[in-house]
Amino acid sequence: MDEKIKLEELKILEETYRGALPQLKFNSVFELLIAVILSAQCTDKRVNQVTQILFPLADTPEKILQLGESKLEEIIKPCGLSRSKAKHIIDSSKILLENYGGEVPSDFDELLKLPGVGRKTANVVTSVAFKNPAIAVDTHVFRLANRMKLAEGKTPLEVELGLQKIIPRENWSSAHHWLIWHGREICKARNPKCKDCPLSKICPSATA
Repeated sequence: MDEKIKLEELKILEETYRGALPQLKFNSVFELLIAVILSAQCTDKRVNQVTQILFPLADTPEKILQLGESKLEEIIKPCGLSRSKAKHIIDSSKILLENYGGEVPSDFDELLKLPGVGRKTANVVTSVAFKNPAIAVDTHVFRLANRMKLAEGKTPLEVELGLQKIIPRENWSSAHHWLIWHGREICKARNPKCKDCPLSKICPSATA
């Protein structure tokens, strides 16, 4: 697709969603890390409901370990995949205490060493907590990048690298939020609201 159209799509997204912020609620880098791990195959709204119960009980690696894996699994059950997520959170908490003094590392590659942390989670923490430019490719970003032909790819990494090429580095983190909010509000996986979309005149996938 013509690069001018891609840039126009990004311009409209910026004008529409300027200032968009993460929907996940957190009060520390550790809380953000846990919330993003819980958000895998789960809505941010549901995660916030669960962390509203979890964080008053355990908001540090030490308290997570004191809570224990079985109790943690019980609390996070509404998020789905509770067994694997609880194990990842417990194991990550141990590693943070043993290797990082209980603090979440700011280095991307170090974040990837934590159980349950893939590129998406590491990019979110890098971007939101440490204010470093990053594009986290979740289901919304992956869908929109392909649907709008901003960056077509068969894997999240392909899409991430494609978006990095078309979006100025200083806008990486902001663009991530533009795409997420557009995916939630308008460009839904099923029955996208093309008639209500500010991109409908130039989007290559827009329907009448």
